[in-house]
Amino acid sequence: MPHIALPTDAPGIQGLLAAKPSSGLRLSELAEQLLRGDSPLGVGDRELIAAHVSALNRTRYCAGAHGATAAHRLGGDFALVEAVQTDLATAPVTDLQRALLHLAGKVAESGLSVTPEDVAAAKAAGADDETVHDTVLIAAAFCMYNRYVDGLAALTPDDPAAYRAIGAHLAANGYL
Repeated sequence: MPHIALPTDAPGIQGLLAAKPSSGLRLSELAEQLLRGDSPLGVGDRELIAAHVSALNRTRYCAGAHGATAAHRLGGDFALVEAVQTDLATAPVTDLQRALLHLAGKVAESGLSVTPEDVAAAKAAGADDETVHDTVLIAAAFCMYNRYVDGLAALTPDDPAAYRAIGAHLAANGYL
């Protein structure tokens, strides 16, 4: 049960965004820019970063919604997303993806947890400055989104099919 009265029974962040439409629009625009705007990272990889950070933060709604969106944008590879959320060290991802997801995980701990060695590892795997920037910004923003969703106890579906539907919608339509 949400901590505040909401104007809709929409799950997750959607219900919260409707509670304050002016802020909701800005948060949706930010998500659209970060996850769909210009970046050297593909949409699927950016969604995977959002899902990974959300899983680390134990935000079930965001981990489920963005995990399903990532899977839809990565050719329907739900097993890959599950592997990343279960154990990044053994997940079947590229060296670059692993380094970026590790970097994002450090941001989820604390921005101060990111070391020069973490950035150097991402660059050694093929990241440029813009890729590192976008990874850190997505991870930081999703820490905020996760705390918003959990801090107000947003409605969180239990049915995995709900997340697949949310992910299919977001994969096709984005955040606006």
